[in-house]
Amino acid sequence: MALKSMTGFGAAGQENEDYKVHVEVKSVNQRYLDISFSMPRALNVFENDMRNVIKKYSARGKVDVNIVFHDKREKEATIVVDKNLAHAYQTALYALGDFLHLTPPADVCKIALYPDVLRVHEESRDVLDSREILFASLESALEHFSAMRKKEGEHTRRDFEPRLDFLAESVEKLSGFEPEIVERYRAHLTSVLGEMLKGQGVDEMRIMQETVLYADRISYNEEVVRLKSHIAQFRETIEEEATPIGRKLDFLIQEINRETNTIGAKANFTQAAKIVVEIKSEVEKLREQVQNIE
Repeated sequence: MALKSMTGFGAAGQENEDYKVHVEVKSVNQRYLDISFSMPRALNVFENDMRNVIKKYSARGKVDVNIVFHDKREKEATIVVDKNLAHAYQTALYALGDFLHLTPPADVCKIALYPDVLRVHEESRDVLDSREILFASLESALEHFSAMRKKEGEHTRRDFEPRLDFLAESVEKLSGFEPEIVERYRAHLTSVLGEMLKGQGVDEMRIMQETVLYADRISYNEEVVRLKSHIAQFRETIEEEATPIGRKLDFLIQEINRETNTIGAKANFTQAAKIVVEIKSEVEKLREQVQNIE
């Protein structure tokens, strides 16, 4: 199924004679795709290519990629002597010795121990030949990541089905109430006019006209038709192969909610109002779930 959660996690690692790599990918829901990396600076050269790989697996969400990278190759090191700094230390020590009437240290080993006089410099080596193991680890982590998101998406799809069934049944009930609402109004109007015009007779034609006007005013048949269409589209969308579908589902939820609110405003009937509240409650649960769909 196309339904995928925006929440997921995947990890994988590989090792060869030169490198050891471990990649973790995790994501949470977000409206757009936002990819961030935590990795050694030496791997920055691969960042754009890694982004393109991740985009094949994820279209929305905040994706965090953490890479632990160990270069096992022996590194060449040299000792750098800061001669100016060493001389400055020596000059300062002699000045201090003269002031305190003490003999300053003349041992070069002692001066070498002062901060930054000696520094170890390791020759940096490029890691371009680590590309294969790095991207193999990334792809493997993304496959686990994608599998988890699909699994979560399938659970969500199963949760949608009974909720959509409930919405469809509730809309059918609302559709059946409309004739009863109109008939109740006609009976109420006849009763009120009968009391007001005792003994004078009731103008049935006028009652019919008022009833027709009322029926037109409170009619929510168009809203019911659109609600059925939105629910049907929601069902079709969660079965689609194309991704992402989260924004489309979010739009349908908004439309379902809007039509329900309109029906609630038009239907002056206690039972209808109760069902409208139940529909809105169920739609809110759907909306919460949709927020996590890619």
